[in-house]
Amino acid sequence: MSERPIIEIKELTKFYKGNDAPAINNISLDIFQNEIFGLLGPNGAGKTTTISILCGLFPPTRGEVFIDGMELRSNLDRIKHIIGVVPQDLALYPTLTAMENLTFFGNMYGLKGKDLQDRINDYLKVFGLEKAARKKVTTYSGGMKRRVNLIAGLLHRPKVLFLDEPTVGIDVQSRMVILDYLNEINKLGTTIIYTSHYMEEAENLCSRVAIVDRGKIISIGNPKELLREHPEFKNLENIFLHLTGKEMRD
Repeated sequence: MSERPIIEIKELTKFYKGNDAPAINNISLDIFQNEIFGLLGPNGAGKTTTISILCGLFPPTRGEVFIDGMELRSNLDRIKHIIGVVPQDLALYPTLTAMENLTFFGNMYGLKGKDLQDRINDYLKVFGLEKAARKKVTTYSGGMKRRVNLIAGLLHRPKVLFLDEPTVGIDVQSRMVILDYLNEINKLGTTIIYTSHYMEEAENLCSRVAIVDRGKIISIGNPKELLREHPEFKNLENIFLHLTGKEMRD
């Protein structure tokens, strides 16, 4: 792991209109180059809000973000070229084919011609979708849609990849294909920031995790370090429930 933070988050706070409590509350955090960093928390903890701010989708109420040494708000156009975003909700056009969807998103990144088509074909092969490339996305299974959704965020080969619940609601085979590929691109230098409700998945995938609740970071560290700090618990899920409680969240 590099000693240089690729993402610096300084006293980040976000209030939504009409809410007295902040969605995120004075978060400060460094994420280092080549990490797979997990943001873990119950519903409403602030994970998606944090990811949305880091991607430049909306500004914080207070605080600063630096990505690859650039202040986010004043360098957003430059930063967009080095980040990839895979949202929790599928960002695909269901009446278009996978090939048409990926060509559209590639064009948005400024990719065209043979280079773009070669990249699309390579990714479709990696994710086992080449035979379905010209079928409409509406005919795809949930796992197939998730794989296309991921490819759309990878086409421009981002330096930093944001993943918001990338494996939610999919079959085991699709999940393993996605996780294996994330490990592969991480070894090649892609920094990954990842949210999930799957504690076992995060425990095996992430180099560090931050457990967040009610807009605050309540614990942070390597999963093995957290288990050593809490020897009374057998796994990350038990630690998570201990720190965040067992009550249902909406």
